[in-house]
Amino acid sequence: MVVRRPSPSFLLALACGLALLLWMLFGDLQRFSAEAPEAEPARDAELSRVEVQHSEAQPYAPRLTAQGQLAAWQDIELRARREGQIDALPVAQGERVEAGQTLLELDREDLPSQLARAEADLALARAELDGADQLRQRDLVSRIEQLRLAGAVAGAEADVEQLRKMLEHTRPAAPFAGTLDQLNVDPGATLQVGEVYARLVDDTQLRASAHIAQRDALDLEPGLPVSVRLLDGSTLDGELSYVASRADESTRSFAVEARLDNPDRRRLAGASASLTITRAEQPAHRLSPALLVLNEEGQLGVYAVDDEERVTIHAVRLLAADSREAWVTGLPERVMLITLGGGFVTDGQRVEPVPAEDDALLGGDDLPASPDSGGAVH
Repeated sequence: MVVRRPSPSFLLALACGLALLLWMLFGDLQRFSAEAPEAEPARDAELSRVEVQHSEAQPYAPRLTAQGQLAAWQDIELRARREGQIDALPVAQGERVEAGQTLLELDREDLPSQLARAEADLALARAELDGADQLRQRDLVSRIEQLRLAGAVAGAEADVEQLRKMLEHTRPAAPFAGTLDQLNVDPGATLQVGEVYARLVDDTQLRASAHIAQRDALDLEPGLPVSVRLLDGSTLDGELSYVASRADESTRSFAVEARLDNPDRRRLAGASASLTITRAEQPAHRLSPALLVLNEEGQLGVYAVDDEERVTIHAVRLLAADSREAWVTGLPERVMLITLGGGFVTDGQRVEPVPAEDDALLGGDDLPASPDSGGAVH
């Protein structure tokens, strides 16, 4: 009997069938394993690159500029304190007078004789009181009589003082040194009590006044240096003398005044001027305005990188800014600022810092003001 060998195709089919049968019996061991397979180590994501530059705080005295106007430091209207006819005008309009100098002379009428009589009555009352005091020591006069005579002396003294004041009012004097800017009366005219007869102006010192917005008035205080720029380009120096403690109800701004020296007595009262107030010196950082952003709370801030090379947003307060530089407070004394790439990273993100160009913080002409540089200027 001849036994025929199975063909190769048959053997191959048999092997495939056995393999299929075994797979169906035992299943996918990997799928039904009780423990998860060990995860392969994940490949670290590539860190974002940002340009950074170190910044150190430096002393800075912020300046605040406001539009205002000038006035004479002392400027008053002089009013008559006694009725009377004008006898003479010793000072002409526009003349310079000293404090205490007589400005006009009124008719004294019978005031000198009234004063003389009052002084005589006072002398008599004092003599009677002296005699009563001596008699009182010997108990020859009553206590009531002594008090009556003392009252008579006090009344006589009051009459004398009143008449002296009335005489002084017939010779009104300048309350301070200045210029008789206006003289509204002529000799022979009659003045009424309370009537304005002249205007006295002291322009050796000037008062510069302005209104400051609420956000800028918080740290102002008297004594700060002030420079006033006039329309002709010249300047006057002085110091802040007054800061209002309450805002104006209509403008919500605070009134300020500065005292300025005007030794040349230039005619500046009533003119407009620009006031520059130099505030107290404080540590601040100088950087490009393009680096300023708004954080999630709407506060002004800048992007920086901490010691762990993670992004952080520091809230800052703007002291001054122009098209090329900004001065801010609120940053640490030393900080690594992001000068390029801040618009593409988030707070807390780890980054790869790359040193920036030297002039990046100052916003060089070739530095773009785009989201790449930290955001728009606010």
